Amino acid sequence: MSGKAAPVTACRACGGALGAVFCDLGTQPVANSYVPLERAEAPEPRFPLRAVVCRGCRLVQLDTVVDAEGIFSDYAYFSSASASWLDHAERFCTAMTRRLDLGARSFVVEVASNDGYLLKNFVGAGIPCLGIEPAANVAAMARAAGVPTETRFFGEAYAHELVARRGDADLVAANNVLAHVPAVNDFVAGLSVLAGPRGVISIEAPHLVRMVDGAQFDTIYHEHYAYWSLLAMEAVLGRHGLRVFDVERLPTHGGSLRVLASAADRAPSGTLAAVRAEEVARGLAHDAFYEGFETRVQATLRDFRAWLWQARTAGRRIGAYGAAAKGNTFLNAAGVGAADILAVADRSPAKQGRLLPGSHIPVVTPEALLALAPDDILVLPWNIGAEIAGQLRAAGFAGRILTAVPAMRELAG
Repeated sequence: MSGKAAPVTACRACGGALGAVFCDLGTQPVANSYVPLERAEAPEPRFPLRAVVCRGCRLVQLDTVVDAEGIFSDYAYFSSASASWLDHAERFCTAMTRRLDLGARSFVVEVASNDGYLLKNFVGAGIPCLGIEPAANVAAMARAAGVPTETRFFGEAYAHELVARRGDADLVAANNVLAHVPAVNDFVAGLSVLAGPRGVISIEAPHLVRMVDGAQFDTIYHEHYAYWSLLAMEAVLGRHGLRVFDVERLPTHGGSLRVLASAADRAPSGTLAAVRAEEVARGLAHDAFYEGFETRVQATLRDFRAWLWQARTAGRRIGAYGAAAKGNTFLNAAGVGAADILAVADRSPAKQGRLLPGSHIPVVTPEALLALAPDDILVLPWNIGAEIAGQLRAAGFAGRILTAVPAMRELAG
């Protein structure tokens, strides 16, 4: 991965002044840069991991940007690894097909389409579609699965090129990608071009309100350049002629919003009004909402370190599950290393046989982790904790299964 990084001196959305620090997690390696065994002794690039608040549009964003091409050109995240996420994608496709009356004469585009996890549903329904995925290794998997995919970074110029070739899209899905975009105005301008005057844009993003409520600091990492409220999202969409007309609250990623927008004038939904009202009531336009988050983060880390010390003092063998980016943020913020945790299990072959960035905990198969006979397993991707706990119990694990965010707790499994 590239070692290029640059400080941010103004809001990347509105150009306004950056204000208070929301959360400072020190310097960390890039969360999805898994370390090959042969490079275990080589120094890892580390960059400041600090989120601040724009004084103008209130977008929470990192104040250091790590080169996106270095992060995403060869990526280790595969959406199809989670059964619950595949179910979520299938439900989305079914709902949007009905709502927008999509069919054989329609055109659906997903930006940041990963391994085809979502678009394969449209392929199966005979609805013309195209994936746009910057990571060459991931895009190749999508094409192998029969999902038409172009390996490109998305922006306004590419959107004009695509419209010239294929025409406007009826649906543009940009789900769980907005956080990953450093040049957000170029990206949103591209969405507007691609959807044209009548198409619908669907954006899913973790909701900043739920992030604050759940002390979800481990979703802060270099691949996530920004953390979105409806307030900030409506501002950047409106700058490019897009009007939000509906919002859906989702349980995914600890609490997300699905935002539907279009250049066309559509009647706003009641849920949109409700989410707007919630953010006003919570004070997202004012400094007080953003204060105190880091204090809660440090309390979570202290509690985890105390639990870890007690468990290790008692001679308990501790494993982890899920080599997720959020887990890497958490482990590095907590100062955990390979001496503390036996190994972390992950179903992704792209991660197995490597070391976690920073902590250098080895990544193994789930079967290999269970063979190490841990007493406790810490689930790092807490957002799918119930799914993982069920898998571990089905595989015969009888020990404690725990998560640490926002506080230590056992999962039933």
